[in-house]
Amino acid sequence: MRITSTSCICPVLVCLCFVQRCYGAAHHNSIKVTRNQTKHIEGETEVHHRPKRGWVWNQFFVLEEHMGPDPQYVGKLHSNSDKGDGSVKYILTGEGAGTIFIIDDTTGDIHSTKSLDREQKTHYVLHAQAIDRRTNKPLEPESEFIIKVQDINDNAPKFTDGPYIVTVPEMSDMGTSVLQVTATDADDPTYGNSARVVYSILQGQPYFSVDPKTGVIRTALHNMDREAREHYSVVIQAKDMAGQVGGLSGSTTVNITLSDVNDNPPRFPQKHYQLYVPESAQVGSAVGKIKANDADTGSNADMKYTIINGDGIGVFSISTDKETREGILSLKKPLNYEKKKSYTLNIEGANTHLDFRFSHLGPFKDVTMLKIIVGDVDEPPLFSMPSYVMDVHENEKIGTVVGTVAAQDPDSANSLVRYFIDHSAEDDRFFNIDANTGTIKTAKVLDREETPWYNITVSASEKDNPSLLSHVAVGIRVLDVNDNPPELAKEYDIIVCENSKPGQVIHTISATDKDDFANGPRFHFFLDEGLALNPNFTLKDNEDNTASILTRRRRFSRTIQDVYYLPIMISDGGIPSLSSSSTLTIRVCACERDGRVRTCHAEAFLSSAGLSTGALIAILLCVLILLAIVVLFITLRRSKKEPLIISEEDVRENVVTYDDEGGGEEDTEAFDITALRNPSAAEELKYRRDVRPEVLFTPRHQPSSALDSIDVQEFIKQRLAEADLDPSVPPYDSLQTYAYEGHRSEAGSISSLDSATTHSDQDYNYLGDWGPEFKKLAELYGELESERTS
Repeated sequence: MRITSTSCICPVLVCLCFVQRCYGAAHHNSIKVTRNQTKHIEGETEVHHRPKRGWVWNQFFVLEEHMGPDPQYVGKLHSNSDKGDGSVKYILTGEGAGTIFIIDDTTGDIHSTKSLDREQKTHYVLHAQAIDRRTNKPLEPESEFIIKVQDINDNAPKFTDGPYIVTVPEMSDMGTSVLQVTATDADDPTYGNSARVVYSILQGQPYFSVDPKTGVIRTALHNMDREAREHYSVVIQAKDMAGQVGGLSGSTTVNITLSDVNDNPPRFPQKHYQLYVPESAQVGSAVGKIKANDADTGSNADMKYTIINGDGIGVFSISTDKETREGILSLKKPLNYEKKKSYTLNIEGANTHLDFRFSHLGPFKDVTMLKIIVGDVDEPPLFSMPSYVMDVHENEKIGTVVGTVAAQDPDSANSLVRYFIDHSAEDDRFFNIDANTGTIKTAKVLDREETPWYNITVSASEKDNPSLLSHVAVGIRVLDVNDNPPELAKEYDIIVCENSKPGQVIHTISATDKDDFANGPRFHFFLDEGLALNPNFTLKDNEDNTASILTRRRRFSRTIQDVYYLPIMISDGGIPSLSSSSTLTIRVCACERDGRVRTCHAEAFLSSAGLSTGALIAILLCVLILLAIVVLFITLRRSKKEPLIISEEDVRENVVTYDDEGGGEEDTEAFDITALRNPSAAEELKYRRDVRPEVLFTPRHQPSSALDSIDVQEFIKQRLAEADLDPSVPPYDSLQTYAYEGHRSEAGSISSLDSATTHSDQDYNYLGDWGPEFKKLAELYGELESERTS
């Protein structure tokens, strides 16, 4: 099969097409593809030959963006087996076959039916095959070839990142790089100049330039000043075809801003300023503002103001407002028009961030002179002190003098001054002041323990001009007198162990006094001498404001007395000394050997069992409810009596049981057991209560001597005989039980309850090691042992 194409555009393709056609005409037999042939020779087997392909080109070219009315001719397929008689059919498969590319199945001509775009798809892979039209069998194997879309210059360069925003420092050197822009062209860069881009500047000259190959934008002038012009709009063009006529172009805008540098020193608009300040201005308040202008921005315009000289350098101060870049003038000392009427200041404003590249444009500071005129005003009275502290004893009578404040009119008129205390609506008035003299007196009796310090505000005004007020703080300290006796520091819960020894410290107490330290400690503890000597406890003063409670005797018993009371006396160290009496409550408790409290009187036993008062009440309620149920049940049983006579029709077996339980060993002395073992105790015949006897039966009575000596076996046989002969028994079997206990053992009782209570030399200390269950037993034997030893 041979492939021919007429789409030879460039000179190289023309040459290739020419070689193709010449080569195909001269060597027609060499480019055809023959089918497999079989040659039969006598004596030889069938031989298969591999076919030779007759392809000359394996690709076609088609121009993109074809806009003609007819389909665009792409090329021709031709098989060596095609004799021109129409017996060969050409089939085209692959990408775009039948839709974009169609083939004449008889001639093998391929046409493109649609306009193609190389930027969307650069090539198509197809497969060609020649088959026999009659048999539909392939004349040669399927072959693959490519149709490439040939590029034309149909895409203009584009700046994908534009527009651009960039900054460059002002006063930069010429040729300083600003930005590099890049344009892209979608055309084929390997074919012609369709994608070869050059750059040029359309707007922005003579300030900036652009490199035509790299797209780097640079400054074109020296010392571009931001203060003269800050923003520039530069238009850059990119053109393909290497800038030749007919090339496509695209443009973008680059917005360039000159950033600031510190190339301008600050300047005061005036060399002389004048400021009026009234003498009533408060110390620390701002009295004026001043500002130096700086053409720079940001940190390059930051400055600091200072007072470099002048007679007011100690009276005024200046600070810098970082937001407004103004100098704030403040008052350091109070002004007095009568003493000084004007001040002169020299103020300097200097940049704080210097750029030494531009130091030749300096100096970067400026100086101006400020004259301050003090204004005369009618001032309020002035107190002699900024604040007052006064002392007064507590419990002093009303009208006691506390102290005096003084104020005068600072003006030359020297008007009279009146005083008063500022009282809030809710405050109690504890003090009064003389309006003319300023003397402060008590208005109530003061109690230091309630309020030890008072803060009041005294105001003064001119008699001729009451609206002008001045204020002063007065602190009044209330001095202490010894008017409170000492008392116990808290309510003490004192316990003493039952096994305490004489002289043992059981508790330490302390005292407190509401009075000041001078009238309080030191405290002295002692027993009341007017009372009899306490035989149980005593008190020891530790001379450190504490006292110890000691026992006087050995051993205490909760069962005899569980609470003791000890009256004590406490005196303070004031002049004169005050004293008070208190009573200590001491409880008796059971303790461990190491002194730990185990239990105290009755409520402690309940608490050790883990039962609260609510739990005990609940248990009692449950018991009462159970008792009520039992009483109700018994009442109902008594009200409903069952008949004693069993119905004659009830012929079922009947078992009658009698539950009588003895008292055990505890009843051996109180109960005559011979009734059980001696049949004489039941000599009478006791009839059954569940049947009504028809015939009275008189039992046989044996002599008393025989009953005393009868054996239990004989007793049972006798009762069995009586039951058999009794005509009143039911006709069915019945069960009768007889309780019998044998003779007492000759060995006697082995119980320990009747053991003799004789003293033993045995050591019972080992009972303390048996655990908490045996603590009471160990304590009991320990007490007996200690009493025996004593």
